Amino acid sequence: MAYQNFTLLKKYFYLLLFFVLTHLSVFAQHDSIPLNTIIERAAKVNNEHPVEKVYLHLDKPYYAVGDTILFKAYLTMDFHSPSEISKVLNVELVNSRDSVVEELKLPVANGTAFGNIILSGVNYKQGNYRLRAYTQWMLNFNTSYMFDKVITVGSALNKDVNADVSFSGNLSDKNSKLGARVLYRGTDGAILPNKKVDWRIEKNGDIIVKGRGTTDAKGYLNLAIITNKREDISGGLLITSIETEKTKTAGSVFPLKNAFNASDVQFFPEGGSLLADMQSQIAFKAIQGNGLGIDVKGTVVDGQGKEIVNFSSQHLGMGKFSFTPQNNTAYTAKVEFADGSKGTYNLPRVSAEGISLAVNNANPHTLILQIASSQAFFQKNKNKVFYIVAKNGGFVTFAAQSALTEQTTTAAIPKSKFKSGVLEVTLLSSSGEPLSERLVFINRDDNLNIALTPDKPSYLTRQKVTLNVGAKLADKPAEGSFSVAVVDETKVPFSEDAATTILSNMLLTSDVSGYVEQPNYYFIKPDIKKVDDLDVLMMSQGFRQFDFTDILSGKIKPVRFGAEQGIVLSGTLRKFNGMPVFKGAVRLIIPDKNYSAETTTNADGEFAFQNVVFADSSQVTISARNNLDSKNMKITMNTGFYPTIGKSENYADEIINIDSTLNTYVKNSGKQYQFNQVLKEVVIKASTVKKVTHQDYSGLSGLSAFADHEVNPEQLTGCNNFLMCLTTALVGITYRDNNFYITRDYNQGNKNPVQFYVKGMPVDVSYLNSINPKEVDGIEIFNSDGFSGINKMNNTNGVVSINMKEAPKGQKISADELKKLFPDQNVINFTPKGYAKVRQFYLPKYDVSQQQKASDLRTTIYWNPNVFTDKAGNAVLNFYNADGRGTYKAIIEGFDKDGNIGRTVVRYTVK
Repeated sequence: MAYQNFTLLKKYFYLLLFFVLTHLSVFAQHDSIPLNTIIERAAKVNNEHPVEKVYLHLDKPYYAVGDTILFKAYLTMDFHSPSEISKVLNVELVNSRDSVVEELKLPVANGTAFGNIILSGVNYKQGNYRLRAYTQWMLNFNTSYMFDKVITVGSALNKDVNADVSFSGNLSDKNSKLGARVLYRGTDGAILPNKKVDWRIEKNGDIIVKGRGTTDAKGYLNLAIITNKREDISGGLLITSIETEKTKTAGSVFPLKNAFNASDVQFFPEGGSLLADMQSQIAFKAIQGNGLGIDVKGTVVDGQGKEIVNFSSQHLGMGKFSFTPQNNTAYTAKVEFADGSKGTYNLPRVSAEGISLAVNNANPHTLILQIASSQAFFQKNKNKVFYIVAKNGGFVTFAAQSALTEQTTTAAIPKSKFKSGVLEVTLLSSSGEPLSERLVFINRDDNLNIALTPDKPSYLTRQKVTLNVGAKLADKPAEGSFSVAVVDETKVPFSEDAATTILSNMLLTSDVSGYVEQPNYYFIKPDIKKVDDLDVLMMSQGFRQFDFTDILSGKIKPVRFGAEQGIVLSGTLRKFNGMPVFKGAVRLIIPDKNYSAETTTNADGEFAFQNVVFADSSQVTISARNNLDSKNMKITMNTGFYPTIGKSENYADEIINIDSTLNTYVKNSGKQYQFNQVLKEVVIKASTVKKVTHQDYSGLSGLSAFADHEVNPEQLTGCNNFLMCLTTALVGITYRDNNFYITRDYNQGNKNPVQFYVKGMPVDVSYLNSINPKEVDGIEIFNSDGFSGINKMNNTNGVVSINMKEAPKGQKISADELKKLFPDQNVINFTPKGYAKVRQFYLPKYDVSQQQKASDLRTTIYWNPNVFTDKAGNAVLNFYNADGRGTYKAIIEGFDKDGNIGRTVVRYTVK
């Protein structure tokens, strides 16, 4: 096993209820697999691939430049129990250029961790960011169980103009005209008429199209986007600059990745297929170009244009309808969207024969299963054995078998057999082939009941508040770990339906693939309609877990990444001739902790220091000087593995018009941080400075004069970790297993990595960790090494030249400075990623009888990530209100030691 340093006891509770769907008459088949074997193989996969989930409770749904993001992480396994697998959590904040702006490493204790990210005006600008959290163990599952949330950040710093945009046109339709309409207002809300505006569309630093215009009498700029590079617009940025009285130009930036997409509709037959002459239920989902649901109505017609059935959406563009399809008939849906546009879509093909599983989830206590087969399928498979297997939380929690003796059979299953969450019900043949599948959401009301009670019905500003916490599971007290956030809801308005919560994340979105709009809607006072809406969602989403085809065929990928039990600093000690040093002495020194340790290398020259504890930014020295002939030895450190930053499933949560959407919050932020203004960037135009290229280094003179791809320094804006940024910035390069490869060659089987050069000197991947992105003048990518012979000499494929900004010429340097340019290779001084420092949340204390001069404009009134209930399930919290009047919202979330989760929201009034 890859996670050696702990014992993981897993609770498998297989409810092997071999119930009789019909009069059971089982016939042995030579290719059949016993049901017990299927269950055992599923258990083996679970045992070798236990699933971790992570959820971050944030103090607010959005922020402004100058704020601090406060969060508590809940790391769970199995049915949401505090994880025993990983002890280290990685948290990243990623900007719109897919560069990691902030990276934290946090220690995990009892399944929890907490931290903060300061949104300083130096590193952050207004825009949409992605907050990701994951353990190294999760990388065995691609990115399925990472926490990934859109965080919108507004800004009032040095701001003169607010701008909102709307788009028109369809990028995929060549006949569709692309356009944008931008409304400009001053920060006081006044429109800005008759102002000159320069605009351009950029992608990866290249200008796709540009133009100039003037706002009309109502402050609108109407621009037509005409270009031969339409395909390059998606993923680009619309950048505008408008002249104002206060400043010569004021800029606004709008992302275009969702701007010009057409609306779409998808259809999902229950069980996976449409069977001829069998009544079928079909779910559908209509989405706008921005990924959000859109109301729709339509008609299904057959090949002759005859209307078969009408349908309309019931919630966020989703709905369902039933009809009986005929064999050899193609069906089409004629659709009209809420915005007036129309479309025609083909329904899935009708199958002449087959078997399908349907589930009725309307009864609060019982699941009704129906298995229906076509006449032809029934005649071919009469009396054959079929299996029904249900997985809940990754575990097989229900299994049954029956002989097929009738075309349609039904059975009832008590929901008490399952835990709340997503249930995957699969119909399999006796050979283990999945035939039909259905996702169902089980809601048994088995979560923690958390009472959060203010000591008064209303308060004054700056008055002391006492919140009493009481946690119960059913009628028994619950000891648990919780986090509490109190915000001024008047300044931080937000729809509870759209909130990301511990319930919506752990029970729903972490177990289904695809975007779920307004996930908390289904958990706020569930009623008959919400249950039905959630059932339609289940019919249109995919399951994240392993499917039975992979389980039974043994195609589950082996574990590649071990579970981190602490920070590990590892590397290799070799002689200059490449031979590993066996039993070589390696020493670790952390000066600011007054800490040192020693180890020896194995036969491959490898060494590792386990569970090293040090703070982020600590200087670390790794030395091999205490060896004979140490001057002929070289240390190479292993770098961390960074997961690919792919497209977020939650892109629809990005806010395009931040100025108007966050207007209330940003106005308060402007008052709160009015004395924390950041100096505006001043562009100094001077004589042209020669750009550094690979041709400035003699060792790279054999490369082509022109690179195949280039990365401009502007594309690294906001990048803090250079190596991590390269995983997405390098064009035509694939990052795999801590190495970089030419994508086209890698896909054809060439697994030789590229060779990196920095200032014309060859370096390994680990060296890239030490580069300051702000000192990079550009990156050149070469798919071949030309006449240089670099790849033959190093057994590599392709060259990447990282060109640094030139140092001032004619300046004398000291001997120590010269030595730093050519350090001994048997010693490495570097700053590895250590545990992040956690900032204490400031809690003011007020005496209401005294006058306080300074305004208290806080939006987060109280934050406490360490709330623990005692054996009686109780805890008491105290804090003071700010100056804001209106409604304050208090949220508590958390879990107990057995994995029972809960969330409660209460409001109180401040007068």
